[in-house]
Order: sequence, then structure tokens, then C-alpha cells
Amino acid sequence: MNTMIANIGRYMYALPFAIFGLLHFMNANAMSGMVPIPGGVFWVYLTGVALIGAATAIIIQQKVSIVALLLGIMLLIFALSIHLPGVISGGEGMQTSMSNMLKDLALSGTAFFISGVYSSKESLADSE
Repeated sequence: MNTMIANIGRYMYALPFAIFGLLHFMNANAMSGMVPIPGGVFWVYLTGVALIGAATAIIIQQKVSIVALLLGIMLLIFALSIHLPGVISGGEGMQTSMSNMLKDLALSGTAFFISGVYSSKESLADSE
């Protein structure tokens, strides 16, 4: 039963990232305005690839520890560089920025947790 619940949770965590990744390709021009560094559309596409790749790795359980760690770092960067400035500036978009920042922080923390759990599993598998 615990394995079944863990598998359901793994899919529920990974599948939205695959969808987010697809949305990055479908809405690249609109999203490029949120990128805080030069090269907007390039970074949107790269992020889409990274999100789809992370979802795939988590679903097929390959290199999950490193992938989840990198995903967590990426989400933390998004929270701090894209959403936090909107929270700090206040204004009418502040609530949306706060919601998105908290969502990315929660997803980042979960990715770090998954990385830690799989780090133990993957090091055991490598030693066999």
C-alpha cells in the first residue's frame, strides 16, 4: 500500500511539471517578458526542456536525486528572481506574485526532499 501511495504521489508531483514545460513552448513569447536576464525566449524554451526532462526522470525513476536537486534550485531561483520582486513592489499584482512565490517555494522544498530521499536509494543501488 505504501509503495502504491508513493507511486501515485510521484506521478502527481511530476506530471504538472511536464505540463508546465509544454506551456513554456506554447506561450514562450508571453513568458519571455518575465525573464529577468537577457535572452528571454531562449530561457523560456530551456526552462520548458528542463521541466519536461525533470518530470520524465522522476516518473521513470532515473537520476532522480540530481534531477530533483536541480529542479529545486531552479524553482528557488524563480521564486526569488521572478516572484519576490513583485511581492516587494506591492501594487495590484502583489497577491498573484505572493501566491506564485509560495507555490514555487513549496515545490522547491518538495524537490529538495525528493532529492534527499532518492540520494539514499540511488547510492544503495550503485553499491550493489
